[in-house]
Amino acid sequence: MIKAILWDNDGVLVDTEAYFFKANQDVLAELGISLSQEQFIEYSLVKGYGFCDYLRAGGLTDIDCEPLRIRRNDLYSSYLKTADTLFDGVRETLDKLHGRYTMGIITSSQKVHFDIIHEKTGILDYFDFVITSDECDNTKPHPEPYLKGLARAGVTGRQCIAVEDSARGLAAANRAGLRTCLMIPHALSGPDSYRGDYLLLDSIHQVPRTLQRLESEMI
Repeated sequence: MIKAILWDNDGVLVDTEAYFFKANQDVLAELGISLSQEQFIEYSLVKGYGFCDYLRAGGLTDIDCEPLRIRRNDLYSSYLKTADTLFDGVRETLDKLHGRYTMGIITSSQKVHFDIIHEKTGILDYFDFVITSDECDNTKPHPEPYLKGLARAGVTGRQCIAVEDSARGLAAANRAGLRTCLMIPHALSGPDSYRGDYLLLDSIHQVPRTLQRLESEMI
């Protein structure tokens, strides 16, 4: 049976991807580099590239990206502090699942940003653990974050499903051997980029019912 659910954070539980896009876009604009929404989706949400990759794509191969990445991170933090990011339906869905499954959050966010995001959401009590990018040598689409999640939950891949929104998250869950991945698209991430084993949902409200159906098929 399914014993654990591993949840992505940004784009699934909280509506933060647009703020991250804006922070990258604003810092790059100061250097004369334009970043389109399509480029952001391809680089960040499909391939999982970092800020230095944006600079290289803009032709700045010799520039020290670390001060610029720090500025991007500070700008992102400032946007998050003024935002109400929790998606509709998240609290109700988690309430239905809490206590029935081991649940963890597997996020590519840095811990500092994760903590800012969840200062106001009030949902962390629903989860047994959180794994941020600070705990991993590799981030999604690499399977390491989900492999760590399986170990923390004490389950096998066949006993666990992921809930994701991005192509890089789907790739990471598939590569880690999870049973399947429930995909919930949004404005910056859609089925056109999805490749792998997944079930497409319209909203987070469908997660409990989908789990019931998967478990009935396993009996």
